[in-house]
Amino acid sequence: MVTVKWLEDNSFPEKNGKSEQLKHSHSFLQGINFPIYCFGSQSLEEDTSFEGLSCIAEEEQSILDAVLLSQWEDRMWKGCFRYDVTTSELKVIAGKMKFLAQLNEGQITDHLAKPEGNTLHEWDPFVFDCMKHPDELLFCLASSKKAKSELIPAASVPDSAIVVIINVTPVEYGHVYLVPYTSNILYQLLDARSVEIVTRVAAEINNQSFRVFYDCYRPNRSDVYFQACYFPDPLPVEFRPMDTFFSGGRRGIHICSIIDYPIKTISFQTTRNLKIMAAAISEICSHLEEKNIQYNLMISDSGKNIFLFLQRSFAASHAISAWECGGYFLFRNRYEFDEVTEDAMLKRLSSFSLDDNDFEAVKQLCCSIGSKFDI
Repeated sequence: MVTVKWLEDNSFPEKNGKSEQLKHSHSFLQGINFPIYCFGSQSLEEDTSFEGLSCIAEEEQSILDAVLLSQWEDRMWKGCFRYDVTTSELKVIAGKMKFLAQLNEGQITDHLAKPEGNTLHEWDPFVFDCMKHPDELLFCLASSKKAKSELIPAASVPDSAIVVIINVTPVEYGHVYLVPYTSNILYQLLDARSVEIVTRVAAEINNQSFRVFYDCYRPNRSDVYFQACYFPDPLPVEFRPMDTFFSGGRRGIHICSIIDYPIKTISFQTTRNLKIMAAAISEICSHLEEKNIQYNLMISDSGKNIFLFLQRSFAASHAISAWECGGYFLFRNRYEFDEVTEDAMLKRLSSFSLDDNDFEAVKQLCCSIGSKFDI
């Protein structure tokens, strides 16, 4: 496994509580040196297959995967997390959907809003404002002009980077925030470049357990960021049959609706041209935001498959997370965990789902934008 020696303490702001630099999230990265994983300059403009992004076989561990896991495990041994997520109990809820339930009593912290019913809802303070300790920063991701990807042990944060930060109340192993950052400005809108780079993260990590999530509408939302973690098994939505309603074109993009699933879901698939698919999805999401349609994204299969979950236009405080849309539920006490049924979870997801008429309109939107990009 690749290991990275962490920087000396004097590379970071003072650690006496939350320093002034940590409070001012737009500037605190200035002058800080820490590990940077630089993506190679292989073109994403042309029809380059995903397999070309990684020079290793699927059964081998990639450098980026090793860096992320080694740094996350280092923070686990240092006691940076509120609890040990590996001790959380997990079970499959009986029924055809094979929903997953996790008993995570440790997640009842000030990072969470008041729970509703029998599942947990996540509070969304700005990520940097939640940081209590500089050790929560792991490394950053950036583009490079060099042909091959490389790891730089210590350097200043470049422009247009992704900052990787641990989630101290993890949902699963390796749980981190991926925060787009450029010129001391943090993104407030989802754009094509953000979708592209986090999809490339999934491709270069090249681990089938790795998932990236994005929640559009969240309580107290301030800036754009993604979350990512490792799941021991595929999520239930990934097993559902699909109906392809858009395909063709030389870019190789396929758009499918998920059949027989309680929340309206669209899948975008390709084995070619990550950049084009990211641009199409970001434009679709922009239109959804204009129409006040709540949505979530989940990137899986090493970047080859992106799920779009579509929710009703509720208040942001009632939106559910991307992993819950995918069929993975957190429970706050033993009784509710033991008594949960598939029927209850089906009703829960259905209550948040976009209706049939609006779903058809979104499918038409996907076809229109897909045709523009996949030519």
